[in-house]
Amino acid sequence: MKEKEEPLWVLGMMSGTSLDGVDAAMVLTDGVRVLDFGPHGFRPYTAAERAVIAAGFGRWPGDPGVRAAAEVVEGAHIELASRFSDVALVGFHGQTLAHDPGGRGTHQAGDGAVLAEALGLPVVWDFRSADVALGGQGAPLVPFFHHALARRLGAEAPLAFLNLGGVGNLTWVDPGRLSPEAPGALLAFDTGPANAPINDLMQARLCLAQDEGGALALQGAVDEAVIAGFLRQSYFHRMPPKSLDRNAFHDLLPGVAHLSDADACATLTHAAAAAVARGAEHFPQAISRLLVAGGGRHNQALMAALRQRLPGMSHGAVEDIDATGLNGDMLEAQAFAYLAARVRRGLATSGPATTGVRAHVGGGQISQPD
Repeated sequence: MKEKEEPLWVLGMMSGTSLDGVDAAMVLTDGVRVLDFGPHGFRPYTAAERAVIAAGFGRWPGDPGVRAAAEVVEGAHIELASRFSDVALVGFHGQTLAHDPGGRGTHQAGDGAVLAEALGLPVVWDFRSADVALGGQGAPLVPFFHHALARRLGAEAPLAFLNLGGVGNLTWVDPGRLSPEAPGALLAFDTGPANAPINDLMQARLCLAQDEGGALALQGAVDEAVIAGFLRQSYFHRMPPKSLDRNAFHDLLPGVAHLSDADACATLTHAAAAAVARGAEHFPQAISRLLVAGGGRHNQALMAALRQRLPGMSHGAVEDIDATGLNGDMLEAQAFAYLAARVRRGLATSGPATTGVRAHVGGGQISQPD
């Protein structure tokens, strides 16, 4: 690792399990500090593209449908990245199709070498495989970026970041620790399902992509018996770090099949919040702020459920991260820009307290254009 390195404008790109589309955002960083934020953009998937990618869920390289999904992912990312200028480096997460740490590994569709050739830029990709190969969960990877953000915000006391994508994940941060590798700086893990089962319910029952703003859930009554059964599942009794595949809780939808649309939606929404509350029991110290990012923060029913189920969390303490001046829609894309810069410098991107890997490890490979 070089002792000093000039900051670069890095373009980070992320396609999450909710399959809404591709986020891209530029970050000025030296891989240690977050110095500035640049332009960002979004390229939605069409319904046909979503169907092709969704057909690849749960599948591994070489399985039917995987190559077609990868081509959709690559094409969408290339199209979006081509809109940006003055990019020195690209961080490309790809699309997670299957995630089985301790088993078959982790699989993100999309070849960074294809992007490097198309864009004429170096591309950092395959961020998770090295972590999994060394015994880690391979997720979540955003916590090192969360640590940098907490220090950029000038936070002094422990706080937590919650991302509500298809799956929810929490990062507890002690900003008093100077680096994310420092003992006691971080604890991170997936909480449980978040938007994915809500979106799946809306698609299956009403042919809608999501519960816009939480409107349907706000009309429904919560079946607490379903939530109690959900919280008895073995995942909630495991100590973190731990991670999930998007479809790990596949029995949630059958579990609300007897409920009306509104009641089922309300119950799945509160299940996501209950999973976060159960996760918060693992925090090493109490927090005064929970900064919420990801698409789920736009769901008012979900935000209200978090305030209801998290002990000591008032309205102001559960905060849309946008209120801090950060961009909650682009946080994961920005994270992979930051992580790409770390990979380029040979710095760690995950550690024992974030993924359970045996030692701090720098993931990712770099593809150069011909």
